[in-house]
Amino acid sequence: MTITESRTAAERKGDVLARLERELDIWVASADADGLPCLVALWFVWDGECVWVSTRITNPTGRNLRDGGRTRLAFGDTQDVVLIDGEVRTYGGTDVPAAAIEAFRAKTGWDPREDSASYAFFQVRPRTVQALNGVHEMRGRHVMEDGVWVV
Repeated sequence: MTITESRTAAERKGDVLARLERELDIWVASADADGLPCLVALWFVWDGECVWVSTRITNPTGRNLRDGGRTRLAFGDTQDVVLIDGEVRTYGGTDVPAAAIEAFRAKTGWDPREDSASYAFFQVRPRTVQALNGVHEMRGRHVMEDGVWVV
C-alpha cells in the first residue's frame, strides 16, 4: 500500500516516539578515524530524552562510538524511515546510571554487564530526527533540529 498523503509534523513526531517505545532493535552507524563505516543492529531503550545502546567497547562499534562521539541511528523499515543523528556519551559498566540499566533490563531482559566487563553503555542524545514515508514526505521530514523538537 502506498501512502500519498503527508503526515503533519505532530503526527510524524508521535510516530517516532511510538517506535522508540515499541521497537527492540535499532541500526547503529559509526565510523573510525579513517572513515571506515560500521553498521550494526543493537537492542536499545529510549528514556524519554536519549537512546541507550550497549556493546563491547573492544569491538569496532564500541570503539567508534567512544572515540567519534556521534552516530546515526535508524529503524529497519525503508518504507517508514526514521533517522536520528546524535551525540554519544560512553559509560563503563560501573558508571552507567542505574535507571538506564533497569530500563534496558526491563525492555530486553538482559544486563550486558553480567556477560562481560567489556560491555559499555552508550547514551545517544538526539540532535536531528528525520521521519518520512516516501518521497512525498521529503519536505518537512525534520521533526527535530539542533536537539529541539520542531513541534
